[in-house]
Amino acid sequence: MNPVEKAAKQASIGHSVLQNLTDIQNQPDSRNLAIDRVGVKALKYPIVIRDKAQSEQSTVATIAMAVDLPKEYKGTHMSRFIEVLNSHGPTLDVHSISAIPAELLERLDAQRAHVEFRFPFFLSKPAPVTGKEGMLDYEVIFDVDATRDSVEFTVTVLVPVTTLCPCSKAISEYGAHNQRGTVTFAVKFANGAIWIEDLIRLVETCASSELYSVLKRPDEKFVTEQAYENPVFVEDLVRNVAAASNEQAGISWYRVEAENYESIHNHNAYAVIEKAL
Repeated sequence: MNPVEKAAKQASIGHSVLQNLTDIQNQPDSRNLAIDRVGVKALKYPIVIRDKAQSEQSTVATIAMAVDLPKEYKGTHMSRFIEVLNSHGPTLDVHSISAIPAELLERLDAQRAHVEFRFPFFLSKPAPVTGKEGMLDYEVIFDVDATRDSVEFTVTVLVPVTTLCPCSKAISEYGAHNQRGTVTFAVKFANGAIWIEDLIRLVETCASSELYSVLKRPDEKFVTEQAYENPVFVEDLVRNVAAASNEQAGISWYRVEAENYESIHNHNAYAVIEKAL
């Protein structure tokens, strides 16, 4: 038997076996309850992201994919999510990510699909005085929601920052408490797009100070004094980011959430602003 005949025979056997296997997922369900999202999550996959400095950056995403399930079906076909993902090859870019929900709608006969790609994004940042370079990581999320008629793309950046308390500075004879915090900044675009770096930079300029991975003593002095001269409450921080977002062309919606990991309290402080433009 030559290789072609052997392959044909194996395919025929596989098709015959498949026909004889019970498809539980397609069986009816009697509970009359539709499911909003069903799918897979915590899946790792390599992706390539464009950046301003290097043109592209390779990283690894943690992925969630889901579709809705009508009330008449018992289950969805989980393997098809992985098949759609792997059909794009060993790496994905933002265009591939955007196309996946529409493919899930067709493969799983769904009316709504959702994918989330969460990945680390790295920037090389020079220290403010000495210029010493160091890599700093940020978490980025690509969210795509799709129906048969529309696709909605959301970019979220999680940016670590320093905040210094204005009240502490005002009432203290010397010093003021400061802490690290995280700003979660999500945006949707009316047209075009904004670089991930630009979203990160927008947030960092709104805090008391940005963070660095490498700081020598002159840098540490600079950062400490900069934070002291730019005190912000968590309320100030979200308002600063919101005001800058209002002036940013192309943004159609944003949600900015700031959370301070308080250094003198056993709790965190947070604030949120959400707005459609």
